[in-house]
Amino acid sequence: QVQLVESGGGLVQPGGSLRLSCAASGVTFSTYTMAWFRRAPGKEREFVTIITWLDRVDYADSVKGRFTLSRDNARNTVTLQMNSLKPEDTAVYYCAGQWRGALYSRTPDDFADWGQGTQVDVSS
Repeated sequence: QVQLVESGGGLVQPGGSLRLSCAASGVTFSTYTMAWFRRAPGKEREFVTIITWLDRVDYADSVKGRFTLSRDNARNTVTLQMNSLKPEDTAVYYCAGQWRGALYSRTPDDFADWGQGTQVDVSS
């Protein structure tokens, strides 16, 4: 059974940083593409970033240059470093996974497995 568990959310002031982690179990992590989505209040779930099983990374334009995604296959974990946070980054952040998912995967339907989400609040 696949399980994805997020951690690291919280409250931060604008301009601050947070680090989110997602730990996966029940999968062969080295063949697993991971992504982060987020849902702001009153909005649809949107793509944030992806790292494929081949270690290729891409970001939504809204976070490029501020967020960095990495993976540790030895620990079955991905880490999202979020810097220069803005109030518009406030959302529930979800970790998602798909076996051998493609770099161009951008919609929730492209991912079979999901975490429960972690809240990120950017506010003064």
